[in-house]
Amino acid sequence: MARIDAFLKLGREQGCSDVHLAVGSPPLLRMNGEIMPIRFRELGDRELLGYVFEILSENLKQRYRLGEDLDFSYMAEGVGRFRANVFRKATGIGASFRHIPSLVPSLGDLGLPPVVHRLAEHRQGMVLVTGSTGTGKSTTLAAMLDLINGQDALNVITLEDPIEFIHESRKAQIVQREIGTHVPGFSEGLRSALREDPDVILVGELRDPDSIMMAMVAAETGHLVLATLHTTTAVKTIDRIIDALPAEQREQGKSFLANNLRGVISQVLVRSAEGGGRRVVVESLAMTPAVAQMLLSDKTHQIPSVMQTGREAGMQLLDQGLLDGIQRKLIDPDDAYLYAQDKKAFQRFVTDASLLPRVGLAGG
Repeated sequence: MARIDAFLKLGREQGCSDVHLAVGSPPLLRMNGEIMPIRFRELGDRELLGYVFEILSENLKQRYRLGEDLDFSYMAEGVGRFRANVFRKATGIGASFRHIPSLVPSLGDLGLPPVVHRLAEHRQGMVLVTGSTGTGKSTTLAAMLDLINGQDALNVITLEDPIEFIHESRKAQIVQREIGTHVPGFSEGLRSALREDPDVILVGELRDPDSIMMAMVAAETGHLVLATLHTTTAVKTIDRIIDALPAEQREQGKSFLANNLRGVISQVLVRSAEGGGRRVVVESLAMTPAVAQMLLSDKTHQIPSVMQTGREAGMQLLDQGLLDGIQRKLIDPDDAYLYAQDKKAFQRFVTDASLLPRVGLAGG
């Protein structure tokens, strides 16, 4: 048993989402979104390097020696499966481990709205799941893929960095490929996938213009592409894709999105009302004729008004989702206030008065 397993097992037993190890501090656990230390001494550089090197393959050790950050999956019997990142910082080595449940959750388990189910049932086009780091994008994608896996006899190819949830083929054939292990990068993986007779392609992250353009080609040529972006709203997602394209291709990019983008789910994790975890709250955009026209006429700033009144099409702004969660007593109103775009509309729900001046001074 690797020595690092003791920290990972403790974190899993405590129900934490992440374990952080860094030189100069004790091990830290992220519990319900907050960081808390383990009762342990501060870790030294040589000590932590030894812990980490016990679980690295020779290839990963060599890459670390060459100065690379490492992304990989790690699994230990009786401990669990984790997504790992190893990096250098000013005082030495650091590592983060995110626990990956052994069972793929369903969309219902995650409490996601029906529009996500509908988006997963498309068989051509692009569906994007967005949000900042640690908001559960990969889990939402895994649940969408699990729905497809149980319903249709399709060829599904995933490109992940690293592979997180393990999908066993049921009705669909699931081919999981890892960046750095099976393919050099996302754009190369997408090019390869198009030669492998796919029906659905899952892209762990659209990181650069090349991968964005390759994903657009795949969606436009009759495939369903599920992917993530690190954007925080639906409109910012559209703008991000357009801005990533060369200037001479942006008009074509707008036309692509108007015709092939099926929807955008932007999500955050908010503390639950009972305090026992976090719940996902989403902003959802569906590509309706009205949204498409605004996109083509450079009026994306008007899209939120369509989303606000587009409940029947499955659309909602993040603030609408937060307000619904508060009214149904599902989420903590103080935490919801911190995530809200229009904070004035949420002030009446705040129970911790100290949040109001603090957020106001921060420009909220």
